[in-house]
Parts: sequence; structure tokens; C-alpha cells
Amino acid sequence: MALDALALTGLAYTAYVYATRRSRRHPYPPGPKGLPIIGNILDMPKEREWEVYHQMCKELDTDILHLCVAGTHIVVLDTYEVASDLLEKRSTIYSGRPRLPMVVELMGWDYNFGFMDYGDRWRAHRRLMHNSFHPTAALKFRPHELEASRVLVKRIYEEPDDLLESLRIFSGEIIMSSTYGLSISSKSSKYINLSREAIDPVVPALVPGTYLVDVIPALKYVPDWFPGAKFKRIARENRKMAMKVREVPFADTKSEIATGVARLSFCRTSLEMARTLEAEQMLEREELIKNVAGTLYGAGADSTMATVGTCILALLNHPEVLRKAHEELDRVLKQGALPDFEDMENLPYITAIVKESMRWRDTAPLGLPHVSQVDDVYKGYRIPKGSIVIPNAWAMLHDEDIYADPLSFKPERFLKRVETKDGIRYELDKSVRDPSFAIWGFGRRICPGRYMAASAIWMAVASLLAAFDFTQFEDGSPDLNHPYMPGGLRVPKPFKCKIRPRSPEIERSIQSIDADLGIL
Repeated sequence: MALDALALTGLAYTAYVYATRRSRRHPYPPGPKGLPIIGNILDMPKEREWEVYHQMCKELDTDILHLCVAGTHIVVLDTYEVASDLLEKRSTIYSGRPRLPMVVELMGWDYNFGFMDYGDRWRAHRRLMHNSFHPTAALKFRPHELEASRVLVKRIYEEPDDLLESLRIFSGEIIMSSTYGLSISSKSSKYINLSREAIDPVVPALVPGTYLVDVIPALKYVPDWFPGAKFKRIARENRKMAMKVREVPFADTKSEIATGVARLSFCRTSLEMARTLEAEQMLEREELIKNVAGTLYGAGADSTMATVGTCILALLNHPEVLRKAHEELDRVLKQGALPDFEDMENLPYITAIVKESMRWRDTAPLGLPHVSQVDDVYKGYRIPKGSIVIPNAWAMLHDEDIYADPLSFKPERFLKRVETKDGIRYELDKSVRDPSFAIWGFGRRICPGRYMAASAIWMAVASLLAAFDFTQFEDGSPDLNHPYMPGGLRVPKPFKCKIRPRSPEIERSIQSIDADLGIL
């Protein structure tokens, strides 16, 4: 047996050496010519990276782009074909994550499984989350989403000048309610504020080049008093907040479970399923539950808010689309009523608006990067082990071969006209590619909470359009050139518009929301 094991080891090593030498005989994918030592560091875009990378691909006539920055290989995938071939069909070797010294090792976000490298630890967290958020399981959280949407409508009615802030609170309330079972009320604000205070410094820290320690990891060992070590002090403070995000709401949820008042949630369900485990296994499972729960707010709050905000921006500049949406809602809903999930099937135009909003200005144009775990050869090109692999989702969602006139906002692209005995109606055109193919990530790193996020976005958009009429100011603001926040996540900068209830009946429904829900 020992000889057999030795032989197998030798065979595996020989195969590895052969594959490595074979890959090195191939050229890198096309890319701009770099300089000695620093490589393509001067070619790296400073803003709107997705558009710059796409333009590079067009100029070089390639759908896979290579850059090398001070010895680090970066591979950008510009079409769905190459993203699918590598990140999905070869997911076993393209599911890693790059090392993040500042965020993971110093700031203390090592429990966030979105940042974890591919392996057994990541798989355990992913499996636990999948159990609660796969398509069927995610349906049980729809009451949370419906409740939060009603509260959103009431909040905007009372504070119409704080639209994006209301959307941000809405996103946080859904996540806190679904994750921990914490009531959607004024009490939830402390948890949302805690999470935002902890996560806000993380967003810029994820942008390459923000902190030198990400380029030179050994800097994490310099003492806090050392000149230029301000990043150590920033990380130390954020580490405390990262731990609070994980511990505080989880402890409060366990207290509610113990007293029998806990609402349905990811934590309650997961802890109940773990009751039969032995003591040591129970402790391990509890750590997993706590980690996954602590990951959820950062994973979805800003992206949900950004998508709905982008949708409102688009409708302000396309009043004809808003008019058609209102006409459909008036045909389907009773006068003064707000939508329910049961109405979704009969509101295809609203669904088309949501799909187009997610495609037109996707919130994560480049997503989170993958890392190749071995040397690979694709289309005759060499992709070295350790390469940072970036799928350009924006380019895929603006591919003219998939979506005609891709820069324009056209919900009708997802609809088809159908003649019936009762007249002309519209329904979703399933022959048009759903933008979800690129929005939520790829392969084994695809967003596991996408089903809940998608239904929350739909309900928010449907509720707001049923309740309000949105119009620009007389000067035409905000327009389609309204700025977005810098960074890898595209979030609109705050904007104001005219918001008014669509009818006296709907206004009375909005005013009665608190009483209907029994919110404290």
C-alpha cells in the first residue's frame, strides 16, 4: 500500500509538472504592453473600470484581457462565453478569492464567507446558507419583505426628501428581520446603524490600491506607532465593530428564542435544526450560524438600495415608462390597494422594469474577483496560478448581440405582445436572456441570497409605483447624468424629486399602514 501511495504521489507530481511546463509554452491573453518591473500599473483605470476594460478588449479584438501589475496577473473576462467556460465549467479551479490583508486579516472580517478562499471552511458556510435561501426556502421570507415594503411606503410618504435613506433602511430592515427575526420597527434602527458603521469603511478598503498593505502584506506587522501606520489604527477600530456586528444581534436573537417570542428567521430555524447535535458539534454549528448571519447585511443592504434607487432615477427620466406601469397597476389592483406577491404574475410590465433596472446600471459591474488556483490554458492562452480573474458583468449586460441598444433604458425588451380574444396584452418574453445570468456572480461563488434579494427588489418597486407618482423638478433634475458614488458598488448619490400619492384612496391606505401591521 505504501508503494502504491508513493507511486500515485509521483504520478500526480509528474502530471502537475507536465501541466505547468505545458502552460508556460503558451502566451498570456492579449493586453496592453507594460513597462519593466511595474508592468501595466499605469494602464489600470481609476474610474468606470468596467467601461475601460471593455474598450481595451474592443481595441485588442479579444474577449479575455490580461494585465500584469507589479507581478500580479489580472485577467478580465468580457463575455458570458468565457465567464461560463472558466468560472462555471472549470469552477473547481476558479472559485478562490484573493488575499485581502486589510479587510480580512486586520479589520477582522475573516468570518464573512464572501471573502473566504475556496475550501472546506467556505463550503460549510455556503451549505448552511443554501439550506435557508434556496428558491423554495426563500419563499418563507416573503412576509418580511412585504412588511418592510409597506413600512417603506409609509416612511417615504412622511419623509419624501430622504428617498435613498429610506431605501437604505428598507434594505437593512429586510435583512435584519429575515436573518434574526428582529421586528421591523424603531427598535431595528440600532442594529442597522451598527452594521452601517462597521461596513462603511470596508467598501473603500475593497478598492485595489486604497491601502498599501494589500500590495505589501508584510506591512501588517509594523507597530501602530510607526510613521504611515494610520491604516493599523483604522483597522483596529473597525475590528471592534466587525465583532459587534457578529455578536450583538445574534445574542439578542438567542434571548428572544429562549423566551419564546422569536419570529421566523434564518437564525431561529438554523438553531432549531441544530438542537439534536452533541455539545461540541452544537458549538461549532452555532459559530457557523453566527458567521453567516453576520455576513448577510454587508452582502445585500447597499445593493438592494442601489437597484431601487437606480430604477426611480430611470423612471424620472422616462415618464412614458412610469405611465405604462401605472396603467398596468390600475388594471390589476383594486382602487387604493398596494400589491402583494400574488399579483406578480399579472404585473409583467413591473417585472420588466425591475429586470431592466438591474441590467441597465448593474450595481456590481465587476463583482468580486476570483482567483485561479492552478496554472491553466484556455483558448491557447496561459492563465497563471494565482491570477486575479474579474468577470466584466457590465460588458455582458451591455452586449449588443444580446440586448439591442444596450445603453438605453427599455423595459419593453423583456416583453412580447400577445393577441387574445379580450384584446392585446403583454407578457414576459422568455426568449430574451434574463439579466440574472451576470448580475449575481458566477459558478460556485454566485450569490446564495439572490432569490430573496430579487423578490425584495420587485416588491419595493411595485409598492412604490402603486403608491406614488414620481416627477422631476422644473429644471429637469435629477437627469440621467446624475452621479454615482465612487467604488466597485454603483450606488446613486442622494437625489430629490417630487413624490405624491396617486389618489386620495391610496393616501388613506398609506396612512393606515401602521395600524394594519401592528408595528410598535
